Amino acid sequence: MANTDPRVDAYIEKSADFARPILKHLRKVVHAACPEVEETIKWSFPHFDYKGEMMCSMASFKAHCAFGFWKGSLVLGDKVVDGAMGHLGRITSLDDLPSDRTLTSYIRKAARLNDEGVKAVRAPRRSTAEVEVPEDLTKALKKNKKALTTFEAFPPSHKREYVQWIVEARGADTRKRRLESAVEWIAEGKPRNWKYAR
Repeated sequence: MANTDPRVDAYIEKSADFARPILKHLRKVVHAACPEVEETIKWSFPHFDYKGEMMCSMASFKAHCAFGFWKGSLVLGDKVVDGAMGHLGRITSLDDLPSDRTLTSYIRKAARLNDEGVKAVRAPRRSTAEVEVPEDLTKALKKNKKALTTFEAFPPSHKREYVQWIVEARGADTRKRRLESAVEWIAEGKPRNWKYAR
């Protein structure tokens, strides 16, 4: 593999045993699909840049790995899997990855977007106005006084993260599970993305 970064080697070696084969495989597929990709470390985890722009990244956590694209919504559309920092969901083994053929097609599409100078789609800047809390979250919080007190003390950004996570649930079962998790985590004083803090 050309254009490798020894810091990525070190990152992989420091990762949990289950994560190493996943990260090595992802790295290999990225380089095979886009030989001109360049590795780097940004925000303390490996990134793959192409034509001077970020293209994709990978990360390992205590119990899973994540892989995502800088222009994820343009690469994957509605195929984004929920449940992890990246776009492919929680990856706990090589079996959780799409086929090499599918992954290669995603990487090549991401490279084409960089070739064409397409910019990442960014959500509009959020207002600092008060967060509108959905009724089901309000009811769930009222059943747990500690969670309610903590939520009310949260800064708007923490509130917004929980609200957005809940309202973006695609099904009633998913929304119910998210509400239960949210109340539990809020009662413990945890922000929405506490799992990703190292």
